[in-house]
Amino acid sequence: MSATGDSTKPSTSTAARDRVIVALDVAGLAEAEALLARLGGAPRVKVGLELWAAAGTRAIAAAQATGARVFLDLKLHDIPETVGRTVRALGGLGVDLLTVHASGGRAMLAAAAEAARALPEATRPRVLAVTVLTSMDEGDLAETGCVGPVAELVTRRAALAAAAGADGVVCSPAEAALVRAVVPDGFLIVTPGVRAAGAERGDQKRVATAAEAVRAGATHVVVGRPVRDAADPALALTALADEIAGASVR
Repeated sequence: MSATGDSTKPSTSTAARDRVIVALDVAGLAEAEALLARLGGAPRVKVGLELWAAAGTRAIAAAQATGARVFLDLKLHDIPETVGRTVRALGGLGVDLLTVHASGGRAMLAAAAEAARALPEATRPRVLAVTVLTSMDEGDLAETGCVGPVAELVTRRAALAAAAGADGVVCSPAEAALVRAVVPDGFLIVTPGVRAAGAERGDQKRVATAAEAVRAGATHVVVGRPVRDAADPALALTALADEIAGASVR
């Protein structure tokens, strides 16, 4: 039974469930704990800026208490020395994944990667470089001075992140196949912007289904509203994992 007691979850592979990262995009610790309880044991969850601002390390501890691995999505972007020191400071939290902005440049990316590698293996986070936010399209980028196709910028930043020693990138499902072609084996490709077929896009502009994302080369998908706002979040999580299990994955 799910944590809500209103459904029986069909079986799905552990490997497929491990590829789904449920975003705890809620306003505070109480809401996060309630969602974690309703999920009934998500293997991976994301703590983003909103929840971090409200609850800080307590949000991470609450997730870890359920057995979940934490993707800390703070999108660090500062001078290399500051980012490196921040990664070292966060290293003791035991988070699995940590984001920085690829637009911070090679030196900043390398500082983050080097700081993470210097931490004990048991606690070191894997560093992911955010390429281009999934809420942005070419018009949005042009307003910031980045002129050209989104896919070209994403692949260029992904290659830079790999060269600088990052463990992976965050990109939209639309660019996952292009990124997979320019990064080494074992490089993580984490894709937000995942929606069920025909679902509302919200503020996301470059989206796909979970199956489409993994077929394109994504190692993990990040899902927020489709799980958080579902009548039964545990069942929604299982449905996504079943979709991934049934896809032709790399």
